[in-house]
Amino acid sequence: MSKRCSVACDTPSGILSCELELPDDATIAVALGDARRVLGDAAADWEHAATGIYGRVYGRGHIPAHGDRIEVYRPLKVDPRAKRRARAAQSAQSARTQADRAGRRSRRG
Repeated sequence: MSKRCSVACDTPSGILSCELELPDDATIAVALGDARRVLGDAAADWEHAATGIYGRVYGRGHIPAHGDRIEVYRPLKVDPRAKRRARAAQSAQSARTQADRAGRRSRRG
């Protein structure tokens, strides 16, 4: 028997995907090997990229189910948590500066 799975890669030029017919016992690693032949070497970092199924991270030894979409993830350029913290710190600093200026104005008047 066999199963059908798709593999999707997020690339700078857009999302590339392909449908694969795999043996029932095929792992994510096997699917990535087949997808690499279909999509090409440049589509993703096939050896090191994080992988998952429908947004949930799974290792290359995981056996996907029939119909699963295997995803190959690009590394983040900026950690979203760090970016959010920096924005919050900047906003807090801006609020303190505005409060200081408002306090000075009210003391003058």
